[in-house]
This record gives sequence, C-alpha cells and structure tokens, in this order.
Amino acid sequence: MTTAGLWTLGLALAYTVWLVVGGRWVVARQEKGANFFVSGRTFSPWTVAFCITGLFSGSSYIAIVELSYRTGISAIWYGVAETVQIILIALLLVKPLRRKLVVTVTGIIGDRFGRAAQGVSAVITGFTFPMYSLATAIAFASALTVITDVSLWQSITLTAVVLFAFLVFGGMRSVAFSQTMNVIVIGAMFIVGVWALLASPGIDGLRDFAEANPQMTEPASAGVSLIVAWFGTFIVNVPLAQAAFQMSMSARTPEDGQRGLFLAAVIGAPLIILGVVVGIAAASVEPGDGLPLIAISEYITTTLPPWAAAVFFLGMWACALGWAGPCQFSGATSLGRDLGSALRPQASQEQLVRYTRVALVVLTVVMIGFSILRAEESAWWNIMAWTLRNGATFAPVLAAFFWPVATRSGAMASLLGGFGAGFGWYALSGFSATEFYLGTHPVWVGMIVNMVALVSVSLLEGRWRVTGDARRRARGAAAAGAAVALTALLVANWGWAAQYGLTGLALFLVVAALFAVVLLVTVPREGGAVPPEGSGARETVVAVSGAEAGSGAEPGAAESGTVAARLEA
Repeated sequence: MTTAGLWTLGLALAYTVWLVVGGRWVVARQEKGANFFVSGRTFSPWTVAFCITGLFSGSSYIAIVELSYRTGISAIWYGVAETVQIILIALLLVKPLRRKLVVTVTGIIGDRFGRAAQGVSAVITGFTFPMYSLATAIAFASALTVITDVSLWQSITLTAVVLFAFLVFGGMRSVAFSQTMNVIVIGAMFIVGVWALLASPGIDGLRDFAEANPQMTEPASAGVSLIVAWFGTFIVNVPLAQAAFQMSMSARTPEDGQRGLFLAAVIGAPLIILGVVVGIAAASVEPGDGLPLIAISEYITTTLPPWAAAVFFLGMWACALGWAGPCQFSGATSLGRDLGSALRPQASQEQLVRYTRVALVVLTVVMIGFSILRAEESAWWNIMAWTLRNGATFAPVLAAFFWPVATRSGAMASLLGGFGAGFGWYALSGFSATEFYLGTHPVWVGMIVNMVALVSVSLLEGRWRVTGDARRRARGAAAAGAAVALTALLVANWGWAAQYGLTGLALFLVVAALFAVVLLVTVPREGGAVPPEGSGARETVVAVSGAEAGSGAEPGAAESGTVAARLEA
C-alpha cells in the first residue's frame, strides 16, 4: 500500500466515524416518526443548499471529471443541464408539492392511482436508487484501487455499509448533517484540485495540450446527441427528482426550499468548472485508453504530496456519499414507507419507520450485489437507472398532476409497459453505455411507451369527453400543430437526426406533444368515477386517510387524521 493510500484510509476512516457518531448525536433528541422522513420541516435555506449541493454537484463533479478526460470542455454541458434541473425544480415544483403534502414520486402516484400502482412504482423506484448510488461510489472505489490493494467491489461494499450506518438511525436529519460535512470536505478538495492543476501541467501545460489536441476545446466534442440527451434527461427528470423533493420539502417554508435550491445552483458552479479542468489536466499528464477514473486517480497521486492526494480522494469520498446517501434514503423511503403503506394501509408511523430501516438493509445488500455484477462503468448504472425509473413513472406523475381522466388500470399499464420497453431496448443494445440499438437511447423508448400505454388504456375505458373550454381546445390545437411540425421536421431531416442520434429524442417530443393534446382536450365525463371539469381551473381533491397519508403525504399530517390534498391545474 502506498503512503497516499495510508493517508486516504486514515482520513476516510476518521471522517466516516465522525459522520456516523455526529449524525447520531444531532438526531438524539428527535423521536417522532415525522422527523425521520422530513426532519420536522425545520431546514433553513442554507441547510437545503448544502443538501442539494452534496446531492447534485457532487455527482456532477464525478461525472464531469470522467467525461472531460475523454471529451474535454464539452463535459461542462452535463453540469449546465443538471443546474437547469435544479432551477426548474425550484421554480415549478416546490410550492405545488408542499401544498399537496407529498415527498416522494411513489407517494404522488399512490395518492392518485391507488395502492397497487403505489406498490409497483415503489418497488421500481426503490431498486433503481442503489444503481444511482453505485454510479458515484465507483469513483472513490477507483481511487482506492490505485492507492491500496482494495478491489472495486470491496470499496463499494464499504461505501454501502457506511451509508447504512449513518442513515438507519437519523433519517433525513442524518442526511442534512452528512451533506453539510460533505460540502465542507468537497470545498477542501476544490482547493487541493487547484493546487494540482497549477503544479502539473500548469497553465502553460494546459495551453500546449489544448493546442496539440484541439478536439478537447470543441464545445460539442462529446457529441450533439449525447449533449442533447443530457439536457433532455435532466429536464424530463424534473417531476421525478424524488431525493431533491425530500430535501426541499424538509425546509421550514416553500420559500426557504426555493432559496436553498437557488443557492445550490450558485455554489455548484465552481465545482463544475473544476471538474472539467481536472479531467483535461489528467488527460494531458496520464493519457491512455483505460478507465478515466483510474487515470485521474493516478494523476492526483503522482502530482501531489501523499497527504494532499488523500484530501482530494476524501473529497471524492464526500462526493460519492453526497449523492449515494440521499439516493439510498430516498429509495428506502419508497421501498419501506410507500410499499409498506400500500401493503398495510393501517400501518402506524412507527411501523413505517421500521419498514424503511429494513428497506435500508435490503438496499445495502442490493448495492453490494450490483457492484459484484459490474463495477467498472458509472455511466452504465446511470443509464440503467434513468431508463427503468423514468420509463415507468414519467407519465403517471404528470397525469396525477394534470389529467383526472387517467385511470388506475391505465397507470398500471403505463408503469409496467414503460419499464419493460426501456429494459428491452437496453437489452437489444447489448447493455452498452455508449452504443444504442438503432442509435436511440432506451430512456426515450421507455417514456414513449409509458405515455402511449397510459393514454390508450385510460381512453378505452370511456369515462371522458371532449372539453367545452375554448382556451383548453385552443391550447390543444397548438400542441397538435407542434406535433405536426415536429413530425415534418423529423421526416425532412431523418438522415441528419439519425447521424447525430437524435431520432429517439425527436420521436419522444412528438409523442409528448400528442400527450399534451390529450391532456388538454379530454376531461372526465359527468357522473364518472373521476371529478368533472370545473369552470376555468380544474381541481383534483384527494382524500387521504391517516394511515394512507404515510405513503406519500407528510407524516405529521398522517398522524392528525384525514388530509385533503388539493391540486389546482
């Protein structure tokens, strides 16, 4: 084991003990079940900002470092896309979700479509979150592999066990404590990273490398299709960003949640830039065709003194924990609380907390199992997770907000159809992280089938009519016109779109426009099982019993009896 390895293990061990012990200390006085899931809604804007920065900026940094090693400055678009997602969540969703008293995507689906849909979506969501966790854990595991004798899967196993240790006791309050600590450590990594850049290759070295490799300075060297996919995926993921919802819903007020998200976007910007430059610097000093994260770890080890390299790798550990911790907790919330309340509607808050802790054990084992199966490519696991979860839950979540015509059987067909289509397309692609069947990303296929299945099954049940509202019909006509225009553009430029891998996204946009047409022009038929159309605005009133509120509503509200969650569209 190298000297840097000893330093890294020592710092990582001390830091990990502090996270576990400190996290347990800060939650020692919190006994209520409500505090476990949303920390009693006491977060300040800065607490929310640290939570979101650790979640998104940490994961972005790891992805950008890996991408920029291969593609240069174009990797910055990944960080820009994720920042756009943060801003859209703040602008569009924090206040509506707070009014509806929900903190999980599966809770939204369950409140609207019943316990069966909630159970299915909870299982899909719960088992995809360890994939997200694993994707970032691979970065620190790669560093340990370079400086110690620990293998990739063994390092990931350590990460999974640590996550369980500090999450199982304190829930969301432990997440807040660990995220604050992670941001501090990531700040130290930033300083050391700047030191490494100045030491080697230096400003002149970077300039020389850029001149010798002009492709590394091209804004679109990662590929237009991949960059568009980043923006498309992050924007589409806005209504599905469950971990971010839980953090922002833990704020004292919706306004505090919004401020925290805006602060996180500002704090994360320098880290995004650093990730790009570190990746390019590593490519100039340690060029090769191997795994980028391994090469980056070798660059840091050879450039900095052992203790400084250890500080940098500790920052990578904090990035991994900053993303993986909230993902594991959010996945366990779906698998434990939401699935538990779907199977046992009368479960108390204490029972739901216990189910969530059991789910944390299960997801820890699942994450370790995933690492044994495949621990080389973080992008592979991200693609799998995006495809399965977004392909299943995209349309049902939108329908829960905007389409009272949607039925329970339509939601179930959408969940299973989108999940199966996305997985099947990825299988046809040979489960490749870069080459997809017919050049189409599987997430687009999954979400297309997801929307088509929901609309088809719901309309076939016949409990709808065409709206008489002139404004809605005009908007529907505009959406139909957009669908026709997009189709004409795609047909006229099919060769170009296929060349850049944009056909999948284009088809998704066409279907999404048609989906909007249906949502705008169809309303419930009078006397049906769903609420009739109101005058001007539509209101969907969901009565949630005290026990069922634990599935997706605020736990504190669940304890007080019946919650009427009103959503105005």
